This record gives sequence, structure tokens and C-alpha cells, in this order.
Amino acid sequence: MGLPSSVLDLSNWYLTLPTGKQGNPDTIYQPELDKYTSTAFRLNSAENGVVFTATAGGVTTSGSKYPRSELREMAGDRKAGWSNKSGTHTLVARQAITKLPPKKPEIVSAQIHDGSDDVMQVRLEGKRLMAQYNDGQSEITIDPAYVLGTVFEVRIVAADSKVKVYYNGKLKATINKSGSSWYFKSGTYLQSNTSKGEKPTAAGEVVIYALKVTHS
Repeated sequence: MGLPSSVLDLSNWYLTLPTGKQGNPDTIYQPELDKYTSTAFRLNSAENGVVFTATAGGVTTSGSKYPRSELREMAGDRKAGWSNKSGTHTLVARQAITKLPPKKPEIVSAQIHDGSDDVMQVRLEGKRLMAQYNDGQSEITIDPAYVLGTVFEVRIVAADSKVKVYYNGKLKATINKSGSSWYFKSGTYLQSNTSKGEKPTAAGEVVIYALKVTHS
């Protein structure tokens, strides 16, 4: 089996895993990331996509209740941080959500984060795929009947003090929100855990076939 780096350009990312110590999960930075694969971060059988897997019993970061196998944007050897008040910041991901945990079937497959919290998330709850923001208080449905395993392209454009979300090329959400110290994340960020009644092995999975970030 090949390496995820044969499919995705991982040069400006690091990976947070659902393994390690509670509150201090394993992280893989470059150049190790280019040589890394595991059950949480591996090629699919066709070797054309990277499977991100997190289980409900996995460890979490100190600031979250939920486990993840997720990439975090870097700018070379430092953590990325930018503002949508200037320039245009774009993430394009071709991905498929392939597995949800049964008790609380929710997952985040892409997001913008800032220094302390998420700014917005591309989130699946059951069959409803949405752009969620304002700490989950606001949401815009981008696909009301998403079928697990369906490949889609999401494009998140942060510019002019707004965030626009395109789904398969169509503008689906415009969020009037601005800030700084922002960065992109993508992968599997599970939104359930064993306290929700999940078995420790209950998994969420996202397959990413293409991932690109541009700043202009």
C-alpha cells in the first residue's frame, strides 16, 4: 500500500490523530508526514483517495470533546494564520463522507478555525450537509439529502470580510464574518464520543481525493 502523500500535497499541513494521550493527541509534522500512514490516515483500496478515520473512543485535544484525524494548515514550518479582511483565501476539497457513528451521526469534513474556536464548519448531521457557524447557532443547508459515499467538491472562499461556500460549483452559503489568525482544516472531525452511547470502535470516515489551498 502506498502513502497518502502520493495522492495529496501535504507540504503545508500537519496531522492531528485520535491516538496518544488524552488532551495531547499524536501529531505528525513535515517532513515525517510525507512518509506517514496508519489506520487513521491511509490510502483507499483504489489508491486514489486518503481515508481519514476517527473512532468514538479516540483521544481528543485539550480544547475538544471529540476525536479527529484531521489536517491543519501550515505556512512552511510555522502554523498558518491569515485574515479575510485582506486577500483571498481558498480551500478546494474533493471528498466523500463514507461512515458516521450510529448514535450521533455527525462529522465535520472541512472548517476554518481561528486561535481559539471554529469560525465555520462543513458538517454532516445524518443526511443534512451544512455550513455551520456562530458556534453552531447558525447553519445553512448545502445538501438536504446527502448519501454516504457520494463524492462532492466543496470550495470555501474567505475574502472581503465574508466566507462563501460552493458545493459542486454552486454558491450555497455566504457568511458575513471576518477575523484574523484563521486557518483551514480538513479530514475527519468526529462529533460524537462514548459519552453519547457510542462504542469505542464506532467510526467516522472521510475520503479526500484532492485538496488545495491558495492565498492571493
